[in-house]
Amino acid sequence: MIHLPLVRQGPLRALAVRLVMAFALVLTAVAIVYADRDGYRDVNEDGLSLLDCFYYAVVSLSTTGYGDITPATQGARLINVLFITPARVLFLIILVGTTLEVLTDQYRKGLRVARWRRKLKDHVIICGYGTKGRAAVDALLETGYDKSRIVIVENREPAVRQAAANGFAVIEGNATRSSVLLDADVKNCKSVIIATDQDEASVLITLTVRQLTAGQVRIIAAVREQENAALLKQSGAHHVIVSSSTAGRLLGLTTTAPPLIDVVEDLLTPGQGMALAMRSAERAEVGRNPRELPTLVVALIRRGKVLPLGGEQAVTIETGDLLVYIRDDESASTGVSF
Repeated sequence: MIHLPLVRQGPLRALAVRLVMAFALVLTAVAIVYADRDGYRDVNEDGLSLLDCFYYAVVSLSTTGYGDITPATQGARLINVLFITPARVLFLIILVGTTLEVLTDQYRKGLRVARWRRKLKDHVIICGYGTKGRAAVDALLETGYDKSRIVIVENREPAVRQAAANGFAVIEGNATRSSVLLDADVKNCKSVIIATDQDEASVLITLTVRQLTAGQVRIIAAVREQENAALLKQSGAHHVIVSSSTAGRLLGLTTTAPPLIDVVEDLLTPGQGMALAMRSAERAEVGRNPRELPTLVVALIRRGKVLPLGGEQAVTIETGDLLVYIRDDESASTGVSF
């Protein structure tokens, strides 16, 4: 099931509201007829009971009108002209309007989904909207990624509601199923981020994505245990983040070298201090040593591989290289921050 942002009131709720309105209108008509029951004539000539008033109100408002109960006095006829007839029209509007609204909502939703699919291109699929999934979404938004190009795949109802309330398109279902990933248009996406709470599910999702995309879509997965990282890479994941070992290393740095953890937090916290950024090498920089540049370059990425800048071997910039550098996060920059 596809949930798009700003979804209107559901058809079942709208139907329930309309039925309550129709029933309230019937009760109002019954009360008016019962209050003036002496002005009505029954074919049995035994007067109108409360059940007779219900019967008359229902058959009148539904335009059936058997004629076995009729207004006999001038006052009863005036009430029929001023209230029963307009109420009959309103009753039909409520019932017919409910059907039209349900059909219109379904048609409108179909149009919104079709329009959303046409505009969806180079999007990122986030499998799991838990702690890790929300953090990944926040990181994308901080780098200027358009919210409309983020699709959440989640099977937990509270997380689905939260993601939809935050303005994201949500595919409700299990990400291990091919049909769910196809609803998210996995074949045309830019990358898939797997942020589930179970390593087994991450492996199954990775295999499914790889099968559907023939390995053409970049897969980034998070696992809890280090021993499962190799399995995920064998399954087709391009990058694997081990959450438990990464947290452990940070804890170790905090104990042995507290200033280092402050630097790491500064680099990972957006909007203040330093930040890691990446940009393409400019033509004037080709052939130069990265250490000679005004910016502090910490790594080169060449054909998908990271080149270390330390050691005795001199590294020069080539055409097509990506430069990873440290910039002032408070200043304007054209680079892409991590």
